[in-house]
Amino acid sequence: MCYDPDAAPPAFTPALWPLAEASALTLTSADGTEFAAFLARPEVATGAGVLILPDNKGLSGFYRQTAARLAEQGHPALVLDYYGRTAGADPENRPTEFGELPGLLPHLLALTPEGLDADIAAGLDRLRAAGPAEVVALGFCFGGRQAFRTAAPRFGLAGAVGYYGHPDTINGAPGPTQLAAGLTAPILAFWGGADEHIPRATVDAFDAALTAAGGPHEFVTYPGAPHNFFELSAVEYSEAARDSWQRLLGFLAGRTASATPRRTI
Repeated sequence: MCYDPDAAPPAFTPALWPLAEASALTLTSADGTEFAAFLARPEVATGAGVLILPDNKGLSGFYRQTAARLAEQGHPALVLDYYGRTAGADPENRPTEFGELPGLLPHLLALTPEGLDADIAAGLDRLRAAGPAEVVALGFCFGGRQAFRTAAPRFGLAGAVGYYGHPDTINGAPGPTQLAAGLTAPILAFWGGADEHIPRATVDAFDAALTAAGGPHEFVTYPGAPHNFFELSAVEYSEAARDSWQRLLGFLAGRTASATPRRTI
């Protein structure tokens, strides 16, 4: 579990563009499943689109706000929810216990790589319809793990960014470390040096696997920072959060160095 319901992303950069849109959507996956999403578009798009993959609680206010922050920097951003198949397409109409591990666990265990990939593909189609020539995946915690997977060529992404996404096997399921040979898009990964959920050895093994496979990547570890350090109320880790935000914006800029500003309304 990553962010609480009242969590918010930090704000480090002033808005460059007003929002043309910030709205809830219902998308349809290839198997006919309807699922929730949220799209934020700037009035003028100046950079790569961003597909945001949330933590294991799915679409929440933290990610809607993150999408808006990115759109204000010129990046159309779309967030998806994971639970259309088991919990319906309205995240606001779920029981309170869904936000706690015992209530969430049956839905989490029902997720499959095939279903996740189909929903990611539908999200990418909708985001690309908003105009960005290049798209980068950005994930947090469980979503960071999924973002690393989207560095595979089948997704056609310009890069993948993960905040504290567990890269090793979970319950026997292969993770990004085991899939590293097929991850070809550039990866930027942020880690907390004091993250009890992801030991240094686990990060090092992922680094070594990507290096052996020739996968372009950059890992940034913040000493003393815990899991979920990128959060408004975590003021003691604000410098780590600020640095990661600047690096994220730099990574996005590097994917669209020759982009032409595009009006999205």
